[in-house]
Amino acid sequence: MNEMNAPFFETLWTSLPLPGVVIDPDNIIFEVNTAMETFLNLSARSLKDRPVWDMIHVDAPLDEAVTRIRRDNAPLFVNNVDVGSGERAPVQSNIQFSSLVDRPGYILILMKPREIADKMGQALQSKSAAKSAIGMAEMLAHEIKNPLAGITGAAQLLSMNLEPADQELTDLIVAESRRIVQLLDQVEQFGNLRPPERRAVNLHDVLDRVRKSAAVGFGAHMKIAEEYDPSLPPTFADPDQLVQVFLNLLKNASEAQPNGGTITVHTFYEQSLRVSRPDGSRVSVPLNIEVIDDGPGLPPGLAGDVFEPFVSGRENGTGLGLALVSKIVAEHDGWIAVTSVPGRTVFRISLPMASTMAPNQTDKET
Repeated sequence: MNEMNAPFFETLWTSLPLPGVVIDPDNIIFEVNTAMETFLNLSARSLKDRPVWDMIHVDAPLDEAVTRIRRDNAPLFVNNVDVGSGERAPVQSNIQFSSLVDRPGYILILMKPREIADKMGQALQSKSAAKSAIGMAEMLAHEIKNPLAGITGAAQLLSMNLEPADQELTDLIVAESRRIVQLLDQVEQFGNLRPPERRAVNLHDVLDRVRKSAAVGFGAHMKIAEEYDPSLPPTFADPDQLVQVFLNLLKNASEAQPNGGTITVHTFYEQSLRVSRPDGSRVSVPLNIEVIDDGPGLPPGLAGDVFEPFVSGRENGTGLGLALVSKIVAEHDGWIAVTSVPGRTVFRISLPMASTMAPNQTDKET
């Protein structure tokens, strides 16, 4: 049976359309598929038995993340990072890391280049085009809400003169109309997000504000635990937008566990992390915040696209909340990633220090 399976899996690996490599416990390239050879413009012979990050240049802090994948046996999805080699220019890609079940310490890495035709955001290359699209979405949302209000009002008036059995239909009209209005509100919010008003901010003050709000509202059924690094320096951010980010993450974790569970908010400092800005410059992002829950995890196949607009793992979810989170983090020169297995989902955000971004600013608390 194994003799029959070996050629099949070799053919499958070679035919895989996504660029892929397998690395050993020392981060040495063990296997390379044909798509990766084409993607990097390098042969398998030149790639094998070489340190992976010497041959594949990824503009994201991954060493510590790979260590955690091996430790937790949890997949990691990193979106919108530049990947290249010495033989080709970087290409913006999504990356998936997965442990190999039958080979402890070995990790499969799959690249998903973001082709212009695949993503609407990539298609809108110019800022003017992007602004036009956002403006059109806002206009449509506003115009659609007006007739919806009339439909809702008419349905409510009709229900006053109907039998109880027929009122179920008008109640359905009202409920669905309100759901559409909520979606349109989020579309408007996504387009109307103002530029961040950044200053030195104490992250723990922001997180305490979010925790208190969650504890008396959507997260009242959850235990919210804190694991703070008390020496964490201030970040350079808009405190109200950070509140929006962490409220969204805690709300998602709470809604994933309607019967209760634990959310852990963990902060720590890691000096080695760096990300690139749109202008090509690099900025250190050593301030890390993790929102960890012990819920069922993200649906299979969703984690790689969870920050894309209109991608949701919940019934009736709009898929705009995490897209907004990703947008805010990016505008703060930060980085966001997610790992998820049943029983443990971790959203990790990395942000710059205030002293790095604005050396003349004095530290202020929110």
